[in-house]
Amino acid sequence: MNHSIMGVINLIHEPEEMERLTAVRCAATVPFGARYRLIDFVLSGMVNSGVSKVAVFAHTKYRSLMDHLESGRHWDLHHRQSGLFVLPPATGDIRELSRGDLYYFYQNRDYFDRTSSEYVIISRSHMVCNVDLQPALAAHKERGADITVVCKRMTDTMGGAARKVRLDGNGRIVAMQDHYGRMDSEIVSMEMYLMRKDLLLELVETSLAQGEDHLVRHAIMSRLRQLNVQAHMYDGYLGIVNTVESYFRNHMKLLNAEAQHELFSRPGPIFTKLKDEPPSRYLDNARVVNSLVADGCVIEGTVEDSVLFRGVKIGKGAVVRNSIVMQNSVIGEQAYLERCILDKDVRIASGRDIRGTEGAPFMAAKRKVV
Repeated sequence: MNHSIMGVINLIHEPEEMERLTAVRCAATVPFGARYRLIDFVLSGMVNSGVSKVAVFAHTKYRSLMDHLESGRHWDLHHRQSGLFVLPPATGDIRELSRGDLYYFYQNRDYFDRTSSEYVIISRSHMVCNVDLQPALAAHKERGADITVVCKRMTDTMGGAARKVRLDGNGRIVAMQDHYGRMDSEIVSMEMYLMRKDLLLELVETSLAQGEDHLVRHAIMSRLRQLNVQAHMYDGYLGIVNTVESYFRNHMKLLNAEAQHELFSRPGPIFTKLKDEPPSRYLDNARVVNSLVADGCVIEGTVEDSVLFRGVKIGKGAVVRNSIVMQNSVIGEQAYLERCILDKDVRIASGRDIRGTEGAPFMAAKRKVV
């Protein structure tokens, strides 16, 4: 364990345009990759990097978050020397919920004060990746940086909304824009910010005193000239999953075996809440091609280029193509699905023919009968 660094997963006003997928849950717990939730990736990266204390700053719709994380035992964060802490808003007052993340950090400053960690890594949950943070910490110290931002060069964000940055010849960030900007740069911020804990607390108090309460927009972007903000380049798998398009396209990308290996195996495994399920059953008429299939599925039809979560049932003669079908959904006999995203416990009646378009997959809300 590396006790010199603590983790913060910041869900305050996390940018997302995922429509029905976040109607009853926060973006962090949107199912992804047949058996995971989005938060599993950044949380597992912290654990694999030796981070032993992680605080999750919850915001809204966090019931599923509490249920998923529990005590942190699935990430080995339930021991005396480690800890997973979920810090929800103190009240549900709409005025408090509209405040920025620095306000929440200030409200929980006693949590930061109680930890002996010298450094803090602050991350969002919508970056699907498998990052080793130790090289970033080593580079941070070597360069004498005030803040190090984990970045990646991307020519295609696959529909994900990303914050772009511009570097000088020494790797220092000299410009940074919000997600809706039009900066001409192929380098995107992975929304992972490494700094000394005392600098974070100083930025919190100074910014709030000036009436500013957003970490990146106010505390970092406005101080790029005063602070030495360095970029640490990451070269592994990255999916920016905060829109419906990016959700769909990143699932389709995961059907590639190399992408699966890069995301789920290197530099360490991705952990999630365990559920005991029997192996999937492929009955006499089943045909499965180039698909991810989780445990507990029963398949009697055809599945092509699709992702099936736990406990999905595909009826006899049914066809599922280029689709994402979440946990315990049932596809009736002779139904046809193409370019669809079905939430948990959706039931598709026998004989239905449902097809999404290239730019707009068909989406079914949780527990809907279609």
